[in-house]
Amino acid sequence: MDIRKIKKLIELLEESGIAELEISEGEESVRISRQPRMTMSQPMAMPAPIMQLPAAAPMLAPAAPPAVAGEAKPRADEGTVTAPMVGTYYSASSPGAKPFVEVGTEVKVGQILCIIEAMKMMNQIESDKAGRVSAILAKNGDPVEFGQPLFVIE
Repeated sequence: MDIRKIKKLIELLEESGIAELEISEGEESVRISRQPRMTMSQPMAMPAPIMQLPAAAPMLAPAAPPAVAGEAKPRADEGTVTAPMVGTYYSASSPGAKPFVEVGTEVKVGQILCIIEAMKMMNQIESDKAGRVSAILAKNGDPVEFGQPLFVIE
């Protein structure tokens, strides 16, 4: 399912006032809920993780991972690209391949910055602004949270 479709579903949920929405397209499905899940008193084994996107609930800013030496901290006048979903961050299309972008790379709108694997699906994350990558805030193979800063583009 395309991330743009998921964003539209979140907007529809916010505008309509309904509490929960679940959509299935073939083998893919997404569930968006305003209420957090209830925690169980005993852990339960699950065959696969369930992805739940936060909708209208106010979110706390996730703690930024420590910057790698030589990378700049995000400034207010720079554009930060955040993770649109929970998953695993990959900087290249395969383990031995060259990364999509590096610090100093000039990017265009729509250029692929990275891949986030969520629920065994590889989602290409594209730049929504043009500029130069001044910082990469995630490491290859790291788990990322929804809204976590991934790149700073000047």
